[in-house]
Amino acid sequence: MPKLSPRDIRRKIQGIKNTRRITNAMKVVSAAKLRKAQEAIYASRPYSERLYEVLAHLSAHVDMSEHPLLEVREERKVDIILITADRGLAGAFNSNVTKKAEELIAEKSQNGIEVSLILIGRKGVQYFQKRSWKILKSYEEVFRKEINFDVVKEVGELVRQRYQNKETDGVYLINNEMITRASYKPVVRRFLPFERIEQKEQDYSSYEFEVDAETFINKLIDLYLNYQLYRAMLESNAAEHFARMVAMDNATRNADELVRTWTLIFNKARQESITYELVDIVNAVEAMK
Repeated sequence: MPKLSPRDIRRKIQGIKNTRRITNAMKVVSAAKLRKAQEAIYASRPYSERLYEVLAHLSAHVDMSEHPLLEVREERKVDIILITADRGLAGAFNSNVTKKAEELIAEKSQNGIEVSLILIGRKGVQYFQKRSWKILKSYEEVFRKEINFDVVKEVGELVRQRYQNKETDGVYLINNEMITRASYKPVVRRFLPFERIEQKEQDYSSYEFEVDAETFINKLIDLYLNYQLYRAMLESNAAEHFARMVAMDNATRNADELVRTWTLIFNKARQESITYELVDIVNAVEAMK
């Protein structure tokens, strides 16, 4: 590496400072978006959990054969819904969740199960387009502004029809989820069929329908599918902002450290340059005597 002049080092320090301003601004923006996203997920969780509980209990009181989405079958084909981000610069956010998806794909494939993918988020689409796995549907630019609920409804209807028509025997949902306000991790959930709650002796819950039971349950299932998927996208969105905030904070700290390091190098180079100039002056004076 050629030796840098003080002027070159000064330019390098200025470039690092410019990068630091960008990363710090991105950290501030992500922190603001994170607060809003966390409010959305904490507001959605109670409704989502109660909806699942009602549907799971309800499935124990109906004829399973009348509702194909409640039927449990041996897995020969499965669909995996993978939610990633549309953008990078978020540390290991996207790589962790794609790794989790690859682990599930490998597990199913080793058991002779055919796997199809439904990809939500540009990073997941870019990653799996380069692989040999079957992609049923892909969605990009989903998280740029507000979460696109049309995507939620379309994916919900797709997996519902595929399971009802026995084109798939199971649907799994993989996304990053906020565990606490300061941590997240990738999670895998079985989306279809629903997991039934075992009845206890003390459980005397019963349901009376004022409308046709099948119509009611189908509507409830539609609502469940859409809302659970919507919640997963909310969770992923919040986790993305948190991951980006942390990544940009680390980048800003690294930039501060680089500025300090290169400032020391600049000071040494400047002192060295001054020393050489003094030596030249002394030598010139001596030569004139």
